[in-house]
Amino acid sequence: MRKGDDTGSTMRVGMIGLGSMGMPMARNLLAAGVAQQVSVFGRSPDKLTPALEAGAERCDTPRALAAQSDVLITVLPDLPQLEALIDGDDGLLAGLSGTLVLVICSTSSPEGVRALARRLDEQSEGQIRVLDAPLSGGTDGAEAGRLSIMVGGEHDDLERARPVLETMGIPVLLGPLGAGEVAKACNQMVVAATMVALSEATVIAERAGLDVEKLLGCLGGGYAGGRFLESRKQRLIDKDYTPSGIARYMIKDLGFARDEAAQQQVTTPQLSTLLTLYQDLGARGLGELDLTVTQRYIAELDQAPDSASRSSEST
Repeated sequence: MRKGDDTGSTMRVGMIGLGSMGMPMARNLLAAGVAQQVSVFGRSPDKLTPALEAGAERCDTPRALAAQSDVLITVLPDLPQLEALIDGDDGLLAGLSGTLVLVICSTSSPEGVRALARRLDEQSEGQIRVLDAPLSGGTDGAEAGRLSIMVGGEHDDLERARPVLETMGIPVLLGPLGAGEVAKACNQMVVAATMVALSEATVIAERAGLDVEKLLGCLGGGYAGGRFLESRKQRLIDKDYTPSGIARYMIKDLGFARDEAAQQQVTTPQLSTLLTLYQDLGARGLGELDLTVTQRYIAELDQAPDSASRSSEST
């Protein structure tokens, strides 16, 4: 097959970062059959097994992955994890043999994405085309293939990657490179505020003697309802904080939002409060739990600091 011939079933797709989000995205891509070949790379090969069983091919190095990809999707926590795979004899750059659309799905700094794209453009002599495409919808959205995919970059580059991304959700081009990250920062501001509001509401209701399950049912039927409440409802009822969307990532995400707000000269009093809250949550040892642990954090705020610390260590 001629590299770069990326229409229909002739497209070759690579994926890096097959975790709680990336793995269902890969399975949906494989099931859709829009790619002639799907290749995967990971530092923990055993974690690739579900994708391999679904028909993906394993690559032992980023270089090998780049060599057999027209579109490369990365679902990593942030840019440093991607940058560690770029250079060197076995890095992505070493494997280039034609144009590669690199789709960065991490929630990252908009300027960081732009800087990385400039470096890759120079080092690859224009062969690497970058899209930033952070995701919203959580693991349930990834499983269902209905993620909101917020894209920044060039229209033509998105059109090349669109058949791939549409197996995972709905990609929307929001502006030039970095626009997807700005949109995700805005998204995270709303998610963080909603999570805190739900947490405060459930703690108040429980202490007042209300049935939290019935309360959330009522909220879901009114203006307070929505997909986020529905996705976290049972966790809040059960006080289930086992990791899904990890709470400490919100610190990073809100930090990016703060930086963008400063660059755009926007005063954001709520954002400042949210960032302080999540930083304190992390300092109390709750950051590795699910985002719904905000409920527990709120419930423990009236405890003595040493009591809250002992409680978190018992988890």
